[in-house]
Amino acid sequence: MTSSMPPSKPPSKPPSKPPSMPPSMPPSMPSSMNSSVNSPSGPSMGSRDLILARVRSAIGGAPEPQVPRNYRTSTSMSELELIELFAERVRDYRAIVHTVAAGEVAATVAAALAERAVKRLVVPAGIPGEWLAEASVERLPDDPPLDAAELDRADGVISLCATAIAETGTIVLDAGPGQGRRALTLVPDYHLCLVRADQIAARVPEAVARLDPRRPLTWISGPSATSDIELNRVEGVHGPRTLEVVIIAGDRPSAPSV
Repeated sequence: MTSSMPPSKPPSKPPSKPPSMPPSMPPSMPSSMNSSVNSPSGPSMGSRDLILARVRSAIGGAPEPQVPRNYRTSTSMSELELIELFAERVRDYRAIVHTVAAGEVAATVAAALAERAVKRLVVPAGIPGEWLAEASVERLPDDPPLDAAELDRADGVISLCATAIAETGTIVLDAGPGQGRRALTLVPDYHLCLVRADQIAARVPEAVARLDPRRPLTWISGPSATSDIELNRVEGVHGPRTLEVVIIAGDRPSAPSV
């Protein structure tokens, strides 16, 4: 008796592997973006330069966009209205604000410094002398320049400003007379700033028109403050912890500066 055996199957072939990509060319990256070595611009061009070159090439010949510049550069607000709006916005930043007549500046400055127990005060060149006449403080001139440690040991700094903005409650310094270099108003923990009423602009475009963009501009909106991810407010991190502003209504004094 014979038995039939099932025919044997040929051995199966292993599945073919897809062709491997070169190490320098990830599957998700087009070969044209892989490296700047083969770029027509040359092997020294980095990724940033390569991308910018491609952007320039793509927009080459495109018309220049027309940006509207119809900013509001004038206001119908009176000087009193500007003062009131500026004072309100500055107070919103938790700054201290006084509005006084020109003849009351010296007494206001002296009272503010006494309230803060200021004994050593940084005084930039150009502060009107009569505005400090009643203050019992040691004046620290910035000549020769005070170093960071000396500024940190000072109890505060007094300054003028270049302009101010009512709408935003911002003070702008440009290192002009009575303002000094930027470090003078950033390192001390207390900043007393004197703002004349005629320096207050209604809005940002008006203020910008008064400024020289070539000068070092410092824009101050309240005391230095920051918040962490949990919105815990911390003051005095990037500048003075306390900002006090004296708005002066009337003419500037004729006394010599110190």
